[in-house]
Amino acid sequence: MFLNALSIPTDATGFTFFIGYMAMLASAVFFFAERNSVDKKWQLSLTVSALITGIAAVHYYYMRDYYMATGENPTAYRYVDWILTVPLMCVEFYLITKVAGATKSLLWKLVFFSTWMLVCGYIGEAYADGSTTHSVTWGVLATIGYLYVVHAVWMGEVAALAEASKSDTVKRGVRALAWFVLVGWAIYPIGYMCMDGGWLNVALGWTSDKVDLFYNIADAINKIGFGLVVYNIAVSESK
Repeated sequence: MFLNALSIPTDATGFTFFIGYMAMLASAVFFFAERNSVDKKWQLSLTVSALITGIAAVHYYYMRDYYMATGENPTAYRYVDWILTVPLMCVEFYLITKVAGATKSLLWKLVFFSTWMLVCGYIGEAYADGSTTHSVTWGVLATIGYLYVVHAVWMGEVAALAEASKSDTVKRGVRALAWFVLVGWAIYPIGYMCMDGGWLNVALGWTSDKVDLFYNIADAINKIGFGLVVYNIAVSESK
């Protein structure tokens, strides 16, 4: 499979699967190795970052082989990865703002709405029947979960807790993570709308082979970038 992947240099999607696997694995090792270099209260945050990228690396290993063997989108693998890693990304917001009084209630709301977003997205994609109605209906339902998280980190509880932390590092860090949610997570709907019946598929003729390309780029930006911001907060606050 490895040689097959490298023998098709014109396959941008296959290339991003390989790069994504290596980048996620390297990031997981880095975050885990660095956890003992920060103050104890931030070690769990780095452990979660290592878990996010580590889980993604395992799934990218299998997704890469599946894609190169079949040429099809590894939708099931993809959503198993996301159902584990995206709620963990929301856990990071709780851990960072816990010093300012974040409650378990906030944690569970973030986890619930991020999971809702993924479940609706999976139904919309895995059971696509080629109709725009199906694609749009489940896409809109998934967007409800996304908008809750966006509101929480920009104007809601997470933003308020970051302000209350009286730490410039935490404030800047939460704002940087909020940008990942607002802009980075917005890349995924582009891929979603490329599937049969999606708006970009119908309007521009973009086919499902572009789905994984956008998803892979978004994963690399969001999961690794997210972890690096958390790492910067941990190191700065430890000093």
